[in-house]
Amino acid sequence: MTHTLFRRGLTVATTLLMLAGMGGLPAAATGEPGNGTYLPRPTGPHAVGTTSVQLTDGSRPDPWAPGAGKRELMVSLWYPTASHNGLRAQYMTPTESQLLLEEGGITGVPLDVLSATRTNAFADARPAGPKRGLPLIVLSPGFTKPRTTLTTLAEDLASHGYMVAAIDHTYESVATTFPDGRVATCIACEVPHDEAFWERLVTGRAADVSFVLDELTRAHATWNGARLVDPSRIAMAGHSVGGASAVTSMLADSRVRAGIDIDGTTQVPIPNSGLSRPFLFLGRQSQYSPDSGGGAVATWKRDWERLTGWKRWLVVAGAEHASFTDIGLLAEQLGIDIGASLSAARVSEITRRYTRAFLELHLRHRPQPLLNEPSERYPQIKFCTPTTSNCV
Repeated sequence: MTHTLFRRGLTVATTLLMLAGMGGLPAAATGEPGNGTYLPRPTGPHAVGTTSVQLTDGSRPDPWAPGAGKRELMVSLWYPTASHNGLRAQYMTPTESQLLLEEGGITGVPLDVLSATRTNAFADARPAGPKRGLPLIVLSPGFTKPRTTLTTLAEDLASHGYMVAAIDHTYESVATTFPDGRVATCIACEVPHDEAFWERLVTGRAADVSFVLDELTRAHATWNGARLVDPSRIAMAGHSVGGASAVTSMLADSRVRAGIDIDGTTQVPIPNSGLSRPFLFLGRQSQYSPDSGGGAVATWKRDWERLTGWKRWLVVAGAEHASFTDIGLLAEQLGIDIGASLSAARVSEITRRYTRAFLELHLRHRPQPLLNEPSERYPQIKFCTPTTSNCV
């Protein structure tokens, strides 16, 4: 669960450093205007707007920094907009870029390079849509990762008419920047990572999710765009521990009608009484194929038996842990090897397409043949039957 950014990219990063010294650093790695890192374009018909809001939960102290007082969260929102022009949103701040790259041990690239990543959403654009008409998708990132690392998925969903809320779980990320300039770093990184730690982590994230849902669905929400959220159509997806937190959040909050675990070892078991709401496991074939062995896949097998509603177990051949998020995409553009045999761009396409198919089926009740059987268009996706340890 504690995979770090670009862990396998250190050798290539050293090569990049040598190239920089010889004047041969690729344009994409220099951060030069027009040649820097970028996110792929959304596939939907709508232009995308985005904004960030600070939310404070006065009902509980911060679980990692009790001395900080009340639990404070930063949440990014993406949504359809009628505006087709304006300033593109900043991907992350230079400080966040620096701390994220340092956490991964990356050298040889400017530490602020990710802050200049080109996004597709217009900053603070006016949300568009009917009142209470947009399904809401909550996104939760991996441990130590900022919420922005799920931007590609968020932008794509918003372009198809979804409201998306990505949560920075404060003190669990390498950096969370607040509007007043404060930067909260990863206090949870300093805690021993035993079984109790991971249970505490996902339980805390479930509380964060419920609070954010309260804030976005109450009658007089702070953010005006919240009036577009349909409170009867809410789902959650996450990567790594964020995916594991989807299970915990569904168990804690019945408003979360469907969930997706993207390459995350589950922590808190589903109770014997089961979970009847729709659920999708999506992960690496190397780690989460039912016959791969190991503790990670064992948690999926355990929970699979207790998922009593619609469910799928899909694995992606050639993907690595970082492939499912922006981290893989940006590493690929910077020439950093994350150890995957399938391109991050392809894994991103697959992740977006299957995530959207799941949400279209369960929140909009539109048939999705893509989820019924293997597709010639996506041969890297394997449908798994855990009872027979078979994936086709």
